Amino acid sequence: MPTSSSADVYEDILINVTPFETRVAVIEQGAVQELHVERSIQRGQVGNIYLGRVVRVLPGMQSAFVDVGLERAAFIHIADLRENRSERSQGVTPTPIEKLLFEGQTLMVQVIKDPLGTKGARLSTQISMAGRMLVYLPHDPHIGISQKIDSESERAQLRERLQALMPAEEKGGFIVRTQAEGSTDDELHADVEYLRKLWSSVQAAARSQPAPALLHQDLTLAQRVLRDMVGPHTGTIRVDSRTTTASLIEWARLYTPSVVERISHYSGERPLFDTANVDEEIQRALSRRVDLKSGGYLIIDQTEALTTVDVNTGGFVGGRNFDDTIFKTNLEAAQAIARQLRLRNLGGIVILDFIDMEDAGHRDTVLAELRKALSRDRTRMTVNGFTQLGLVEMTRKRTRDSLAHQLCESCPTCQSRGHVRTARTICYEILREILREARQFNPKEFRILASQDVVDLFLEEESQHLAMLGDFVGKKVSLEVEASYTQEQYDLILV
Repeated sequence: MPTSSSADVYEDILINVTPFETRVAVIEQGAVQELHVERSIQRGQVGNIYLGRVVRVLPGMQSAFVDVGLERAAFIHIADLRENRSERSQGVTPTPIEKLLFEGQTLMVQVIKDPLGTKGARLSTQISMAGRMLVYLPHDPHIGISQKIDSESERAQLRERLQALMPAEEKGGFIVRTQAEGSTDDELHADVEYLRKLWSSVQAAARSQPAPALLHQDLTLAQRVLRDMVGPHTGTIRVDSRTTTASLIEWARLYTPSVVERISHYSGERPLFDTANVDEEIQRALSRRVDLKSGGYLIIDQTEALTTVDVNTGGFVGGRNFDDTIFKTNLEAAQAIARQLRLRNLGGIVILDFIDMEDAGHRDTVLAELRKALSRDRTRMTVNGFTQLGLVEMTRKRTRDSLAHQLCESCPTCQSRGHVRTARTICYEILREILREARQFNPKEFRILASQDVVDLFLEEESQHLAMLGDFVGKKVSLEVEASYTQEQYDLILV
């Protein structure tokens, strides 16, 4: 474990591995802070590097098909050839694809778009390899800075620092990622060394294997955890798969040696995630309501445009007076909100509706507590002060799908409205439907097929209305329960 003061808070990482998915939980002070899920069936090929063989050149489309060993031949357009990009940047008339590629040619390529439907993967010869702080461009000797780093002085400083860290013999270049803001020279140097070593292994594989061959597969979730999440405040990294533990230790020895001693295999009798109640936390993270220890609660609603968080006092009456109760609830909510944003991986625009506070000092304290709690989040964000309406507006960078989008789907019963029409509403809709049909048709009987709740209501509280309607249309109306129907489903059969 890294040396630090006793006041430091350490994060423990739990990695649960099964043949069908890998799940990662980040635990801090006994509470789950982050969850990551990668399912085997959903893992794509984007980022993979192959040694391919050109099987067909299409001059009319300025494209070619390349066999990289996948189910279907992959596709490369002239715009994705490194030579073409170089010529265009120099203002030279681009060489046609039939003069650059020929059938049977061996080509190192990278997947930039996964296969879709009947289309094969899309390829590029412009290789790029992502690290924690940097993206390595082995064929492109320049240093670029992420456009999301706004400060000109920070951009210039990062460029100068990276230039000084690059080995004299380096022929490639780097793009500085957003995560590099505030990074140290040691962190940048570690990334440079890691990416150069990775590229050397790709080149070695290309020399020793015949085409088609996979030279480099984009990192697994467990490996990305070692690359992107492990830092000075990481405690233990426990993995419940012996094979994965061994492969992670081997990978760490090559690329992140300082991490090796923290990786261990978990072989306890209880499932690894049960030791920190992670599965229970996942269930809670999929709920709208988050209960606070004081008795207050949050309501979190995720929509297409933004996420809203509403703070409520609930049953909390612990303050000296009402203002004190509100203040304490908002302070507790600020910490809970920061944790929930990480846990649920909520990105984009987030609107926080704290309970109204009259005291400006209270508002400043709550905002400071929120910023302090958010500072432990690895994801970039901005937080604005209270608006005139008493709302706090903030943004959190979208890095991957939210937990709810990964694990849930739209409700077939309510069509994602979040609520269903009451049994009484459905009863009245059915009665109106009978009236409508009776004007057009002359059946012997109307038979209603509906859910148990709707039929029960017709037999009890709405029995008088049903009888009156039967008398009015002069037809028999019968009821039948359809167990498979949801509350909103029904059929009206004309017999």
